[in-house]
Amino acid sequence: MLASVLIIVLCSGLLLYWFRCSCILLLRNQVEQGFTLNAAVQGTFGCAEVQEQLREGAQLDPLQTLVQRDFEVLTYLVRHASGVKLESFEEKLLLWDYKVMRFWYGATKTAYPEQARRALSEMATVMAILAGRIGERAGLPSEA
Repeated sequence: MLASVLIIVLCSGLLLYWFRCSCILLLRNQVEQGFTLNAAVQGTFGCAEVQEQLREGAQLDPLQTLVQRDFEVLTYLVRHASGVKLESFEEKLLLWDYKVMRFWYGATKTAYPEQARRALSEMATVMAILAGRIGERAGLPSEA
């Protein structure tokens, strides 16, 4: 019985480790490739504004509300727009990363504000990447 519990805990820990490493690598690759949002996507999504205000040290809760609005717009588009889907495993993994970081933000915003700031930054980066990919699928050329 103890061995089964130990194996389950160990495998869960390894799965969580794999998930975080995969998400960090995906985000790092996108940033290194120099992804940019085109003007139409920037007008709809506030990801770039959130990143800029995070660097300036703005309050976190209004920025989290803005990122959450972006998430709701993105999920609405994915559900209702024709030809705009999250198709690849990477995109679905990034969506799960957003959800995990949203939980982490909520858990750390009062006790560890710097961790919450990093989580919010990662959430905004994920939304920027997904918005850019959906914008490309919708026929909006990227400005890279």
